[in-house]
Amino acid sequence: MKTRYYILGVALCGVTGMGLTSCDNEEFLDVTAYDVVDEAASYESKANAKKALNGVYDMVFPNDTYDGDWGFKPNLFTGCHPTIDTQATGWDKNWNVQAWNANSEELLNGWKHVYAGICRANDFLAKLVDYPAENIGGEVSKKYLEGEGRALRGFFYHWLATTFGRVPMLATGENGVNTPEKARAQTYAEMWDFIIQDFKAAADLLDWQPWDGEFGRCTKGMALAYLGDAYMWKAYRLTDGANGITGTGEAPTTADECYKLAAECFKKILDSNTYKLNESFTTLWDPASAWGPETIWCEQLDEGSNWGKWDNLTSKLMLKWYTACPENGGWGSLYLSWEWYSCYEKGDKRRAGSCYTGAVPQIDPNNPAYDPQYEGWYEPSVYGVNPYLQEVLGKGQAGTATKQFHFNNGEWAPAIWSSKMWRTASADYKAWGDGHWSPTPIYWKRLPNVMLDYAECLFRINGGDDATAWALLDQLRQRAFGKLEDGKEKELTNKYLAYYNQFADWVGRDEWTQKQIEDSLAAGVPITKFNGGSFIKTRTEYPIPFGSNGAQVQGAKEYYTQYTSQKGFKSPVWKVAVNTERRKEFNCEWCLRPDMQKSGFMADHVATNYPKRNVENLKDVPWTNRDYEYNDLKMDMPIPQDEITKNPLCDQNPAYVGQ
Repeated sequence: MKTRYYILGVALCGVTGMGLTSCDNEEFLDVTAYDVVDEAASYESKANAKKALNGVYDMVFPNDTYDGDWGFKPNLFTGCHPTIDTQATGWDKNWNVQAWNANSEELLNGWKHVYAGICRANDFLAKLVDYPAENIGGEVSKKYLEGEGRALRGFFYHWLATTFGRVPMLATGENGVNTPEKARAQTYAEMWDFIIQDFKAAADLLDWQPWDGEFGRCTKGMALAYLGDAYMWKAYRLTDGANGITGTGEAPTTADECYKLAAECFKKILDSNTYKLNESFTTLWDPASAWGPETIWCEQLDEGSNWGKWDNLTSKLMLKWYTACPENGGWGSLYLSWEWYSCYEKGDKRRAGSCYTGAVPQIDPNNPAYDPQYEGWYEPSVYGVNPYLQEVLGKGQAGTATKQFHFNNGEWAPAIWSSKMWRTASADYKAWGDGHWSPTPIYWKRLPNVMLDYAECLFRINGGDDATAWALLDQLRQRAFGKLEDGKEKELTNKYLAYYNQFADWVGRDEWTQKQIEDSLAAGVPITKFNGGSFIKTRTEYPIPFGSNGAQVQGAKEYYTQYTSQKGFKSPVWKVAVNTERRKEFNCEWCLRPDMQKSGFMADHVATNYPKRNVENLKDVPWTNRDYEYNDLKMDMPIPQDEITKNPLCDQNPAYVGQ
């Protein structure tokens, strides 16, 4: 039986490089040391070498030195907000209107954070070659150490390249001290070839199962998923994503060659039978789903017995406050749009498994003013409530701001909140005591990423296999409509319900009184889905009941042919299908904007799903008020001004020159 071990930052290399491409020496020396050992000691045993590598893994998680919010900021802002499917208020709203700039703090923090990880990886890999394999557990151990080090470096560069476009490429042995100035890669192809080589090497060196059965380590599946992704990005940059900077780099030199190589990577993953879809989409963010069968690469924010301690960043990341309804203690960094909400078909459980809505009278089918255009929107289990935490949105108050399409928290924002992150800990009850622990998986790669990327490649390559591509979409849609849950309701309930009953006991809320029930009903919050018409401590049914309830699933090709025509997309049907499935599957996951960008779908998505509007009274209509002209060039975020100032060899992206 394999041990489930969560890789966390428990040790640093003795003198591991912490520099950035333009760091100050003082920052370089400001190192959090868990266990400090000299360089030689780091490579005198397998255990010590693992600790040295953990210094690189440490940068996968939040870190006070650079960016204590890594995993949410800047990841949400760069990976989701530009799609407008996720939204924000306050200064965060700039990320919905392409108003970010070279002085955006989130961009600089992310830049520093990942370059710190790259420098650590470079130092680790440089030192690894100097020590004989017998010192560190033999050739097998050395193989894993190199493979994981290169996979981690590739991961950090992947975020930089998909966020900023061309960036300075620090190679093995280079760090912010010995290479304080370096120009960006001359071409996109050169940059992606560097990243491709790391993931190719990692895929050859690693196995499908994590080293020593320790979940959280890079694997062959992780490396292949990112290798295929990198080939797709190179193809995009060789064609419509070049932004004026071309150049062939190394082989492959054509987009078709890139897509063929990417498809080979994804097929290897699928043929390995290492991964399978969770039966239920709705459970993916539950504690019981940690490192579930479809997880390929995940930032698991869970410190086990350390939870509840403010000095522990992996537990401290404030996802529940960032994502909760403000009337329930949230801070307004994340809302979901009604355009996103309305893209789902009736019966698609991914919507109920991804969000809660305010108790908006216009979407209640029992309301006489119900508008037929909203048919299928009503989700009893998530209408006006967070069913996982048994909390009423807006606390059931008659004057709650959640009872309108757009929540007015000083600025308008859609009255929809994410259940992917505001699920396992209340932002209201016991929030500032020992109750701030919110174990959360930040999925970077899961099996649906591979399935949709593979489908796109099959649609694109000359002589591709459209039938297999459509079949992959159909598989995801079968799961989405609950078909994989059918017949397993009891088994799934036994696995996933226990936590929520345990949570209710821990929070210690009593069963609601009759007056509380009457007050909530009077406020328009239907709570009849719960046993006895009230919230209770012990439940017998999962918050989003399992099973498809006979829902009909239309074939992907047939459905999206109709959908493309109805909505007026300019893209081919397959591209609309793949990217709309991404919208449904990956909202609030940081791959959404990069995946739609590398597919060349962002401009069509914004123009069609978010047409320019001037809405005078947002509370009476569901739609977003887009009043800016979309610029595809701005999807390459600006190089932080701090980097431009400190590294004179680094230039700015074209869309931001002269700002």
